[in-house]
Amino acid sequence: MKPEQAAQTIRDKAPLFGEAKAQRVYLEEFRKSKKALLMKDALTLGIEAANAQEREAYAHPSYQQLIRGLAEAIEKEETLRWELEAARLDIEIWRSREATNRNQDRAHQ
Repeated sequence: MKPEQAAQTIRDKAPLFGEAKAQRVYLEEFRKSKKALLMKDALTLGIEAANAQEREAYAHPSYQQLIRGLAEAIEKEETLRWELEAARLDIEIWRSREATNRNQDRAHQ
């Protein structure tokens, strides 16, 4: 990939990466709220022990769905992160080749 293309890839993917990271962080934080809400629901069902409330919260289908969503968000974020890293590496490879070419040109003068 040419350095200009790699730089454009970074510009194009940076906002997507930001969105993906924001979604992941949001879901991680919401997971705590969801657990608390589900534990509160368990309490209204007469489950008084905190560990039993926690068990009910973790077993709840909506909590499990949230965890699947978190996994998808992490996958998206990591994919974009490595695409950005690959574009950065393309630029570094180009820079290294250009430096080598300059050194070779100087050696032949």
